[in-house]
Amino acid sequence: MTLEMLNQLVALGTLGMGVLATGLLVVFIWGKGTPLARFAETWALPFSFLVVLAGIVVSLIYSDYFGMSVCWLCWYQRVFLYPQVILFAIALWMKDARVAVYSIALSVFGAAVALYQHYLQMGGESPLPCPASGGDCAQRFLFEYGFVTFPFVAFSTFALLIVLMLFVRPFGGGARS
Repeated sequence: MTLEMLNQLVALGTLGMGVLATGLLVVFIWGKGTPLARFAETWALPFSFLVVLAGIVVSLIYSDYFGMSVCWLCWYQRVFLYPQVILFAIALWMKDARVAVYSIALSVFGAAVALYQHYLQMGGESPLPCPASGGDCAQRFLFEYGFVTFPFVAFSTFALLIVLMLFVRPFGGGARS
């Protein structure tokens, strides 16, 4: 697989995550008790595990196979994403919906870092210097459709995880415990 083909697949997947997150948020707000909401409640946890696993694999392919340097903001995004695969694996095994609280917390912080870096990559001015180690935080390795960057991919991933966890959470929503 070529880098250009992978970039296209990642960009299309990112758009798909955005559409899915938006649709699920609509279902969560206005579709409680519907068959679609029950389907989301049933499959949100295993799907979240797959989303995180795919995010980890894709990030490692870009950095380890294609040799793209990882800046310090990207490392922070990985810090908030990578542990979630372990959390979801344990939650699936133990059938524990409480993982939603931890995933939402990690995803909110990861999304904030990703959104800030996306702002930088779209030409925003940084009040903070980018450390010399690693890559340049504002350098775009992926830029598809005029707005899809790696930080935007990360933001979309975190946003989808937050919405999925709304269906899993044990407090006031659909939950399995």
